[in-house]
Amino acid sequence: MDPGRRRRAVRRLWTAAAAALALPLSMLATGAETAHAAAVQCSVDYKTNDWGSGFTADLTITNRGTDAINGWTLTYAYAGNQKLTGGWNGTWSQSGQSVTVKNASYNGSIAAGAAVSTGAQFTYSGANTAPTSFAVNGTTCAGAHQPPVTVLTSPSAGAVYTQGAAVPLAATAAAADNATIGKVEFYDDTTLLGTDTTAPYALSVSSLTVGSHSLVAKAYDSLGASGTSTPVGITVASGPAVVASPTQLGVQQGKSGTFSVKLSTQPSANVTVSTARTDGNTGLSVTGGSSLTFTPANWNTAQTVTITADSSGTGSATFTASATGHAKATVTVTELPAAKAYDARFLDLYGKITNPANGYFSPEGVPYHSVETLIVEAPDHGHETTSEAYSYLLWLQAMYGKVTGDWSKFNGAWEIMEKYMIPTHADQPTNSFYNAAKPATYAPELDTPNEYPAKLDTSVSVGSDPIAGELKSAYNTDDVYGMHWIQDVDNVYGYGNEPGKCEAGPTATGPSYINTFQRGSQESVWETVPQPTCDAFKYGGRNGYLDLFTGDSSYAKQWKFTNAPDADSRAVQAAYWADVWAKQQGKGGDVSATVAKAAKMGDYLRYAMYDKYFKKIGNCTSTSCPAGTGKDASHYLLSWYYAWGGATDTSAGWAWRIGSSHVHGGYQNPLAAYALSSVADLKPKSATGASDWGKSLQRQLEFYQWLQSSEGGIAGGATNSWAGRYSSPPAGTSTFYGMYYDPAPVYHDPPSNQWFGFQAWSMERVAEYYQQTGNAQAKAILDKWVKWALSKTTVNPDGTYRIPSTLQWSGQPDTWNAASPGSNSGLHVTVADYTDDVGVAAAYAKTLTYYAAKSGDAAAKSTAKALLDGMWSNYQDSLGIAVPETRTDYSRFNEKVYVPSGWTGTMPNGDAINSSSTFSSLRSFYKSDPNWSKIEAYLKGGAAPVFTYHRFWAEADIALAMGSYAELLE
Repeated sequence: MDPGRRRRAVRRLWTAAAAALALPLSMLATGAETAHAAAVQCSVDYKTNDWGSGFTADLTITNRGTDAINGWTLTYAYAGNQKLTGGWNGTWSQSGQSVTVKNASYNGSIAAGAAVSTGAQFTYSGANTAPTSFAVNGTTCAGAHQPPVTVLTSPSAGAVYTQGAAVPLAATAAAADNATIGKVEFYDDTTLLGTDTTAPYALSVSSLTVGSHSLVAKAYDSLGASGTSTPVGITVASGPAVVASPTQLGVQQGKSGTFSVKLSTQPSANVTVSTARTDGNTGLSVTGGSSLTFTPANWNTAQTVTITADSSGTGSATFTASATGHAKATVTVTELPAAKAYDARFLDLYGKITNPANGYFSPEGVPYHSVETLIVEAPDHGHETTSEAYSYLLWLQAMYGKVTGDWSKFNGAWEIMEKYMIPTHADQPTNSFYNAAKPATYAPELDTPNEYPAKLDTSVSVGSDPIAGELKSAYNTDDVYGMHWIQDVDNVYGYGNEPGKCEAGPTATGPSYINTFQRGSQESVWETVPQPTCDAFKYGGRNGYLDLFTGDSSYAKQWKFTNAPDADSRAVQAAYWADVWAKQQGKGGDVSATVAKAAKMGDYLRYAMYDKYFKKIGNCTSTSCPAGTGKDASHYLLSWYYAWGGATDTSAGWAWRIGSSHVHGGYQNPLAAYALSSVADLKPKSATGASDWGKSLQRQLEFYQWLQSSEGGIAGGATNSWAGRYSSPPAGTSTFYGMYYDPAPVYHDPPSNQWFGFQAWSMERVAEYYQQTGNAQAKAILDKWVKWALSKTTVNPDGTYRIPSTLQWSGQPDTWNAASPGSNSGLHVTVADYTDDVGVAAAYAKTLTYYAAKSGDAAAKSTAKALLDGMWSNYQDSLGIAVPETRTDYSRFNEKVYVPSGWTGTMPNGDAINSSSTFSSLRSFYKSDPNWSKIEAYLKGGAAPVFTYHRFWAEADIALAMGSYAELLE
């Protein structure tokens, strides 16, 4: 075959990722986020006194959660003709077979673990079958039998032990409903350490390796139920060490703070630990505990060091606790202005997040999606990570620099992100063959996974890429500088796609690039087939995984990456604040090199502004619509993704790039657009980068205005490719610069417009932009949105709160007319249910904080404070701030994953891939997770499992909300 014919043949193989939807669902793909923290956790006991023609029913509602229930409504239904005649201890009513009971004035509050009783009298004839399901405040209550309550009482969180020394594990376990405890297992993350079958439950372990460990106890009862404890993080040191906790401390001017000191192992003689300031702010000094003596008897009993701040200084200092023959311990203490209590909260939570023993980070310093491993949302395992998590790490470290003046951690976070999440040249080796005149080969997006693989179609015209040349000229490289969206940090799947390596396999130890979503808008995480980003045909079927997604006559080994634009823009946002705050401290030079990298990332992020196949924007209703010839293919908004890929064979000579035709309101970031267009340190180097972002800024604000409902909420988005294949939309569909209104752009399981978190995330960026510039258009959008959101927010006297969770939409916006925008009187939003989700509440509080700081709105300010105070007072634990969540979506663990009949292959661990595959059969590693029995019990008909998750992004967002409030309103 001559080179030209080979190039044309191979070009048909480019788009295994391009042809598929390649969804970078930064957080939400499953609806799990729309169901955070069910309103209550409860059980209902139902007893009757029946005399043949009538009966009394006595019902006891037990609060099985950790928070009080303030106001309850009980609902259930009969199957027969039971008729209510009267009730007590509540207001009873009946409609058909459905019964509703509302609390009386004196029994509306049910404390955690407490119960209230209510009752009524009924008549009936025939059968009097007991109801089978009860709900309190709309949440279905668990069955009668509750899992055991398990608490790991030893070791203590944050403890440090010397390698080889015994780590004492101990747990308490209590069974419900007269069951008995059969055994307690002890785990190190997902590795079983040992079992105890008799109380008191204990285990001594001397084999833990040097490093951080997350320990869990799991109890089993005689009725087959099991319950796991909250993880406890410890550290094993290589030798005797001084242990200090916490390692981050904030002390306000004129006040004192304390940290504790002890030893990691029992000494043979007395040990003196001396603590002194070793560098930094001289306004901080040791005023107690500068010399502490530990004996062979009290070595593990914490003693206190007191640090006192003077009345005028600010900044951080390092205090070192040292002892002969022991590794030193350091504590960073930051002196804060006298009024900055919320900065002290920031440092407290920052210390929990960054404490290696608490399990938020891998040994390489990569932030996990969550501390807990058994979690399924867009990432399908807790020890995966996303570009979103990296962006929140950058923002967290920027705020740390603001509070402490130490910018090394912000710069270090960018270095970690650049090393592990931005593909190296070895990961994208054939970009030099990219042809900007024909960026990719078209393939349609299809409605459901069972319609795949999608056929490539070379007859469909594609536009030209107008920015590739100027990017190469500006940065002297063909490589793309953007984050891939997801990574298997612990290489659980076993692909071993470490940066710079292609399918190194299960024995690889570094973070591994993976991908999941590839098959259309209806493909939820429960229907995905995980695959490597570099497909060398080592795993999967004979063509790796490629022929699951695109149909073709032959396949070439290839690499492919997908970018989540909201994460990259958040990284730019973090860099903007680092630039602002460092300059305020006279330390702009400390972050200038990193800020310049953020500008570069923003330059490449413009790929998210382009139609998927670079077709002309507007009124595109068939595959024959015109190809773009430059910037006319740009919608100037942040779309759902951009992606790029190519051959693994460096002599093969092909590569591709695509944008996305689908734009979601929740992904826009006007602050990043402002920074990249107007702030000198963040202006991109390319010829048109800054001007493109200037146009994007205005276009984003118009987009928000176009999507704003009559009530104030921001609706879904728009698309330049209806159904992902340039179809014709329903007649009468309104448009925005020729793009069609899409109420749920990108994914439909669940609809992408439902989650209130997208509202809070997105409006927070608008509020930051407004606070920095006073822009009137941004203020008008916020005025309406904040009024609506506040009207749907409840803060209870005890500080607990309810904010919107699931939204429902009707109607559509008016077709956009920039000269005379419509009122959108036909576009409406209602709140379907509410939540106490802490991550969303933090983003919402930040929105209110920035808005109140500029507008002076008193209600926004007071509500922001109430939300922050409420979560701080009610939802803290040893790892951070979190609330229990009932996960009814976990019924989908056994859901079938579509694999074409006759297609067979294997995962790296040997799990079979075939037409009988299910979500869990492709992920057999879950069955060794200590929480798996919760899922098993649920799949067998038991109660929906309850988890308390510590997501990295949520914990970071809470800390950031505290710091933002301190900066602007305290």
